[in-house]
Amino acid sequence: MTDDIGYEALTQAAMRGVVREALRETARNEMAPGEHHFYITFRTKAPGVKMAEHLVERFPDEMTIVVQHQFWDLEVFDGHFEVILKFNGVPQHLSIPFAAMTRFVDPSVNFGLSFERGEAGTGQDVVAPATELSADEEAKPEEAKRASGDDSAGTVVNLDTFRRK
Repeated sequence: MTDDIGYEALTQAAMRGVVREALRETARNEMAPGEHHFYITFRTKAPGVKMAEHLVERFPDEMTIVVQHQFWDLEVFDGHFEVILKFNGVPQHLSIPFAAMTRFVDPSVNFGLSFERGEAGTGQDVVAPATELSADEEAKPEEAKRASGDDSAGTVVNLDTFRRK
């Protein structure tokens, strides 16, 4: 028996559950409710990610997709979600495990989550960015920040600050 409850793993699972439910609500309605829209950043070479090879070549580490107006066939499963998005006018099917996500942002309500990048992560961050991108634009978070012209585009709260040492 271990003395560790595993709060970090529990927190990560709960945060991924928030994303899963937001996407399920969107899939049920075939659109995000109200003004909601999502930027989802994921590791393109993570286990289980399925996407066109030319997109992996274009985004070898991470990719940010936007789920807003122009998406099709969003399906949400317990461990992953699938969606069709257009890239340069060509529809592409993406299958993304929740474990591959590194960031989830809903700028309409200034809400965001940042996830550990594997076993060696140092803790969970909660990010509240204030960037706006078009529905079919894919950008890395640094590019989004530059596009907004605001280097202080969000507030980061590191949960490690509140943990006992």
